[in-house]
Amino acid sequence: MSEAQATETTENTENPTIQLVDLANALRIIDVAAKRGAFEGAELSQVGAVRDKIAAFLNAVTPAEEPAAEQTEEHKGKKKK
Repeated sequence: MSEAQATETTENTENPTIQLVDLANALRIIDVAAKRGAFEGAELSQVGAVRDKIAAFLNAVTPAEEPAAEQTEEHKGKKKK
């Protein structure tokens, strides 16, 4: 077996991974497909349940960001004191 074949075999046997960006993309795909009418009525509850699980997971593992307006108000309040 040549070195190129060995490298290719090693790359193909690695464990598959999924990242948060992949889940976020899946969420967007579900939203777009639903908006375009890709699902029948009977399928909507199942698709919605999966979408809600993905959204809940992403919300749980993604740190919340403070809106810029709140940060600006906090800085103004600290300067006045």
